[in-house]
Amino acid sequence: MSQPPQQSDALARLRVQIDSLDAQLLTLLNQRARVAEEVGELKRLEGTPFFRPDRVAQVIAKVQATNPGPLLNQHVASIWREIMSACLALEVPQRVAVLGPGGTFTEQAAVEYFGSAANLIRCVSFDEVFHATAAGTAQFGVVAVENSTEGVVARTFDLFLHSPAHIVGEVSLLVRHNLLRQTTGLEGIEVVLAHPQALMQCQGWLSAHLPQAERRAVSSNAEGARLAAGNPAWAGLASERAAAQFGLHIVAHAIQDEAYNRTRFAVICLPQTLAMPAPSGRDCTSLVVSVPNKPGSVHDMLTPLKKHGVSMTRFESRPAKSGQWEYFFYIDIAGHPSEPHVKAALEELRSLCAFYKVLGAYPLGPDV
Repeated sequence: MSQPPQQSDALARLRVQIDSLDAQLLTLLNQRARVAEEVGELKRLEGTPFFRPDRVAQVIAKVQATNPGPLLNQHVASIWREIMSACLALEVPQRVAVLGPGGTFTEQAAVEYFGSAANLIRCVSFDEVFHATAAGTAQFGVVAVENSTEGVVARTFDLFLHSPAHIVGEVSLLVRHNLLRQTTGLEGIEVVLAHPQALMQCQGWLSAHLPQAERRAVSSNAEGARLAAGNPAWAGLASERAAAQFGLHIVAHAIQDEAYNRTRFAVICLPQTLAMPAPSGRDCTSLVVSVPNKPGSVHDMLTPLKKHGVSMTRFESRPAKSGQWEYFFYIDIAGHPSEPHVKAALEELRSLCAFYKVLGAYPLGPDV
């Protein structure tokens, strides 16, 4: 029987040093946590919001600005977000509604934004995410709004139209779809299950490698993975997180047709939970409008943006379902409503609209 390798004296000394530093870190983290508990008590007395994403961003930016290395700033950001999430959980756990079951990209986006100490409430659909957020079951919700390959998530935009929730933040996530099943290999796969968006994002690969398999839409990619775990002839399109969650093999990695496949997620809440964030200098304002159905009305609607030098970053139309060939227009513009040129453009735009609703103004999220 072979003996384990001997540990060198130099390595042993370094490990003792690391153990000592870990003990110091733990002491400091607990000191920070105790201060956070005091902050929570003051917030409770004053009635101020417990979770403030602008404060999280400020703390992380300040730490990154003084970071001497060798830790990379992106890793520093991840570490501090988790520290702040754990401390916030001592003040009051954040209830966040996400598309479930466990292992969805929506869940991953929520963890990127709130940290892993958040209390995730898993919902069966985006309809339920909106309902849980509006009803107060969850303080916040996370919903997919747009994919770089397939465009907007139509159901989300339909739900925004009548929901009292507004957007206070966003996460842009690099999405890699993996083929998951009970066993290895492609043989014998009869059904591929996933969210309709994922099926569309992988249709080229599926046509080339599994042309005979049925493509079955389900409520989420993680739900597809859960179902695939119960049938050897079924496979799901989902994340590595879902593979670990349901004990599945990754038969094929990153099979999305576009390598640079990103999905934007919106963080939503009621205005009384968190008001519109203050301008950060790098903001997006989202709104939905409709104009009278007459010649030139869409051109007239866009004129105020050009006149006041406001850049439009997204423009989508959705049927108003009135039977009169009327449409709602979903628009993203660069800037914050408190900026004079944006305020002027929006006031002029509003005067031209039959329907006008600001969905939110929020800092642009970093690419993850």
